[in-house]
Amino acid sequence: MFPEFTLDGDAIPPNPLTCEEKAQLERGMSRYLKPEEQKRLERLLLERLKQHKAELQVLWEELNGHWGYEDGFYRFYHGSFKVYRVQSLIEKAVKFLRGLLPERELSESFMAIILEGTGKEFKRAHNREWLKYTRPILEAFAHARYMIEMAVRYAELPEPPQPIPSGWAGLLYLYDVR
Repeated sequence: MFPEFTLDGDAIPPNPLTCEEKAQLERGMSRYLKPEEQKRLERLLLERLKQHKAELQVLWEELNGHWGYEDGFYRFYHGSFKVYRVQSLIEKAVKFLRGLLPERELSESFMAIILEGTGKEFKRAHNREWLKYTRPILEAFAHARYMIEMAVRYAELPEPPQPIPSGWAGLLYLYDVR
């Protein structure tokens, strides 16, 4: 199954990294932060959540309002092209999240999900493969909504928590601060 680990140097050398793997590794390493910088950014994020609490609450209510969460999922199950409308809420949430900590790019994983679920325009042919075209929209909506929910939930913290609750850690991972 796995080659046995030895220190004698006789083991089969690993396959060299592909160009794409090297680039991904370099991107990951470039995002590495020293612990003191992590703490600084964590405090800065919490400070900005407090500063933008009113806007955050309005956005949270819009995401959860009738034309967001409720109607978006209904339109998906109903098979209505109107499910595509939630993309504007996704983009609004992402813009807000970017603005909270513009010093950091948003997580590559998060952005991959967002990119797969936005910028879509309905075509009649999508009806034949409904899940293929619309499920990524709702997946992106769910991830954006989660991050906004965690921002709302933890905006009241007096200081960064120890131990770190899962939702706060999730928010920190959004900015690769953890």
